Amino acid sequence: MKKLLSSKMGFFAIAVVLFWIKTYTIYKTEFDLGVSGAMQEFLLFFNPLSSGLIFLGLALFAVGKKAGRRIIIFSFILGFILYANVVYYRFNGDFITIATMMQTDNFGSLGGSILGLMAPYDILYALDLGILIVLYNRFKSNWSTERVQLRKPFMVLAAGAIAFGVNLGLAEIDRPQLLERAFDRNYLVKYLGTYNFMIYDGIQSFESSTQRVLADSSDITEVENYTKSKYAAPNAEFFGTGEGKNIIKIHLESFQSFLIDYELHGEEVTPFLNSLVNDQSQDYTYFDNFFHQTEQGKTADAELTTDTSLYGLPQGSAFVTKGDNTYQALPAILDQQQGYTSGVFHGDGKSFWNRDEVYKHLGINEYYYDIFYDMSDENVINYGLKDKPFFEESVPLLEEMDQPFYAHMMTLTHHHPFVLDEGEASLPPAETGDGTVDRYFQTARYLDESLEQFVTDLKEAGLYEDSIIMIYGDHYGISQNHNKAMAEIMGEEITPLKNSELQRVPFMIRIPGVDGQGTNHAYSSLVDVMPTLLHILGIDAKDYILFGTDMFSEDHKEFVPFRNGDFVTEKYSSINGIFYDNTTKEVIEEPTDEMLEMKETVLHELELSDKVLNGDLLRFYTPNEDWEPVNASDYFYGDDELIQNEDDVDADVDVQEEDVDVDANIDVQEEDENENAS
Repeated sequence: MKKLLSSKMGFFAIAVVLFWIKTYTIYKTEFDLGVSGAMQEFLLFFNPLSSGLIFLGLALFAVGKKAGRRIIIFSFILGFILYANVVYYRFNGDFITIATMMQTDNFGSLGGSILGLMAPYDILYALDLGILIVLYNRFKSNWSTERVQLRKPFMVLAAGAIAFGVNLGLAEIDRPQLLERAFDRNYLVKYLGTYNFMIYDGIQSFESSTQRVLADSSDITEVENYTKSKYAAPNAEFFGTGEGKNIIKIHLESFQSFLIDYELHGEEVTPFLNSLVNDQSQDYTYFDNFFHQTEQGKTADAELTTDTSLYGLPQGSAFVTKGDNTYQALPAILDQQQGYTSGVFHGDGKSFWNRDEVYKHLGINEYYYDIFYDMSDENVINYGLKDKPFFEESVPLLEEMDQPFYAHMMTLTHHHPFVLDEGEASLPPAETGDGTVDRYFQTARYLDESLEQFVTDLKEAGLYEDSIIMIYGDHYGISQNHNKAMAEIMGEEITPLKNSELQRVPFMIRIPGVDGQGTNHAYSSLVDVMPTLLHILGIDAKDYILFGTDMFSEDHKEFVPFRNGDFVTEKYSSINGIFYDNTTKEVIEEPTDEMLEMKETVLHELELSDKVLNGDLLRFYTPNEDWEPVNASDYFYGDDELIQNEDDVDADVDVQEEDVDVDANIDVQEEDENENAS
């Protein structure tokens, strides 16, 4: 060993081995990659090698002892990237992409959440760096001051390239078209590794950024043909029944459907929501097979999908990366078709998720954010304004809006890490030993209480009875990283199929003067919200590019694509490339032609939606002769309006000064004329 470490190449070899061991250990302990079979297990073990050889091999080009320092520096950078993915994965069950790194405006609110995701044992992930530093200081005096012969680093890089080629070839054998249809990042990391995935993601990000430049009007034709073929005609019983009614859309942050009717310590966790679901008068229709379809954009994805019937992007958030696209969104359509005023209510910063810009492109008239609320310390926790003061202070704002209005109420308190101030929890935590899961039920109860008070306040303000009330969950709150605790909560193992079932979020709707259906078992999702609301208001959805269908329609398409290419239907599900029977929960060894065709349909639909966003294709599409493209410069929010008013005042002053100058010139001319006359 001493002889090995007496050379730079020996030190390099030790660094590669330590990097390899650490990366593989983290793969096995931190990431749930769904590895199955000897081939996948081998690839998971093998894939760090090419990255270690290539990235650490670059340090060998340095002169003398600098090579050792650069090996340590490169090891630190690679370790930091890997650890950042560990922390990100612990909450999101996903990996960092170029698009998520562009969302820097969001990071300021994440401090407490990030600290809550770190663990004391994480210090062990820096052990390799400590070893390298000790060895470097111990043996560097034995190293030559000359540069390593160039053939050696080139041979190392060539070996890394060969290792990657072997890796990719074996991956393509086990998973054909891995890179062509790479919606699921778990697949890419499992087969290629974290670092190779990030290179691939960078290439994909570049390609998607060029799609808008290369797009033309012919590209929208395929999308239009597909969405028109999927269109579901409205149900006559519901079509137009909500025309002219206010719409109050209540966004339940991180709320999963398993909470409905769930009891903890002998108490209902959400008694008020349960009462709406189980109301014998059936004011509400509750869809118990409703799923979220968000990816890295989470809440922003849910907003995009419910208001545009487009899917979020596979990487990052369209709100951030495609914020200046052309959209034909629900707020603009309701404004142009029926004179609705739209508003978003959110007790957080104005620019979070780039909302202050993208809302203008959606045609949203009013945006009520933190400056409109009392953000004193006792009212704020975690990501922003607590739900109880948020709802209480929103009612007067609703009363001031021009009617009919489309109001989107966004809650915040029920968000990871699910914390409340002392004395605010009216339900003891669960007792799984997993803090995230245990606290989840307390903030869910707080949200339920907030919502009950909000409904009471709406009734007292005279806004409830004549308004469409829509309540929905935006995305999961408990990721698969907490499956051990969730197995205790659910009383069963959290298999891949069960995890997909836990992606259900509530959706319930009340239409004034219309009897609800009680519980509707149709399989539906966020992408179906927009066509459903359009038909309730008497606006035919067939004119628009929509990937969802009316949930009340007899022709509603009951398949739910997830953003990673998985999907569920009433009878079967496709998860991680494996088909399951929803009744028996067993693997379907020989999928039918219908199942395989459905899988192709799902992938095709996701690809078409991505084309719309990446190519900004809606700029080439006119829904009908009455449609007017949204002009973002027509919208101003909060302090925007102050700036606009100041500009108007300045403009008036300029005009007045010009008038004074003109008057002065006239006076001078008259004096000259009088003098000449004299």
